[in-house]
Amino acid sequence: MGFTIAEKILGRTTGEPPVRAGENHAVRPDRMIAYDFPGYTDVMFRQMREDFGITELEDPSRYVVFIDHMLTKDDEREAQVHQVTRDWCEFYGIELHEAQGIGHQLTAELGLATPGDFLVHFDGHISGVGAFNALGWGIRKDLIEAWVSGQVYVDIPATTRFDLVGEFPEGVDSRDLVHTIIELVGADGCAHQVMEFGGPGARSMAVDHRQGLCGMAMFTGAVSAIFEPDDVSTAYARDVARHAFDPVYPDDDAVYAARHTIDLSTLVPRVVRPGSARVANTSTVAEMTGTPITRAFIGSCASGRIEDLRAAALVLDGQTVSPSVELNVVPTSKKVFAQAEEEGILDVLRNAGATIAMSSCDFCFGYQQPLQPDENCISTGVLNITGRMGSPDANIFMGSPYTVAASAITGTISGATK
Repeated sequence: MGFTIAEKILGRTTGEPPVRAGENHAVRPDRMIAYDFPGYTDVMFRQMREDFGITELEDPSRYVVFIDHMLTKDDEREAQVHQVTRDWCEFYGIELHEAQGIGHQLTAELGLATPGDFLVHFDGHISGVGAFNALGWGIRKDLIEAWVSGQVYVDIPATTRFDLVGEFPEGVDSRDLVHTIIELVGADGCAHQVMEFGGPGARSMAVDHRQGLCGMAMFTGAVSAIFEPDDVSTAYARDVARHAFDPVYPDDDAVYAARHTIDLSTLVPRVVRPGSARVANTSTVAEMTGTPITRAFIGSCASGRIEDLRAAALVLDGQTVSPSVELNVVPTSKKVFAQAEEEGILDVLRNAGATIAMSSCDFCFGYQQPLQPDENCISTGVLNITGRMGSPDANIFMGSPYTVAASAITGTISGATK
């Protein structure tokens, strides 16, 4: 019996491969990543020094911290949160990146996630690095174990395989794919597993769409997601990698918990209705057409990359955002912002009436411009649970950049017509 990609990557980190799904092993991550946030990193920093007496790290190069939340109010609370992080990273000699964009995107841009790597974070959206044949795992309650000891015990997850064929139709992207998968397998259909993607359809997907798909893996109950490597992902990795890497492929006779084939050409635009903790509450855009909205948001670690901004610009070119709608666009990083500016994408969005904001996580979690009671927002954010973007009496719908842009024009949930 052969091995899955996840089994191979995790086996390497034990130092004693092979490993099988269901076994428990101490694994040694290649990177341990966090972003500063009150109640998370500040507590972990204190525990490491005061509770565990750690004054020096064995290998600081394995640790990376991002300041990508709470950047837009410029108040004393923000300053205090970030200074704690700066001081801590300086003390331990840890790599720190501040206000350069969303950490999950920077992880890719900075060559911190290359084929075969294993990364841990307290935020499950680190799974987005699966686009590059790296395995990212959110281990919120156990991250302190990894940061203190350099390793963490995990149950090796089983894998569900998705063989993708065909190509996306116009106006459809990976956001529609992930919600189609959830409808197919259920909100816990990949519980405690890794989602593995391959096939000609996978190879046809842009890297940005792969990141968006993998980054939403948790909403099937999965611990992570990963793509088979191909020329596209290895070329990206080669341009940014800090070290040599070996792409990891599944064996032909790998053992999977389940296996599904999805034809991308059959997908239709989808919308997630408000209040679903696991994003399982999906409908087609056609079923939701006409639902009024007051806000629209394009951004987040799942959908604010250059392909997403190109999609929005394609829909909004020559159009005008409805006077009843406020459209905010947040590129995922300064690099993406600069590329979109250079390509003229941001001018198209501005001319249509969109507001372009600095790269951060602040819109997505309701910090920068909170939703007010009774507002309806359509968003490419990563969650639509009650109160996620502001008032608990507001409603959040989620869709692709195509759908969000089209809806911003009409003032109601609409499908893209370009």
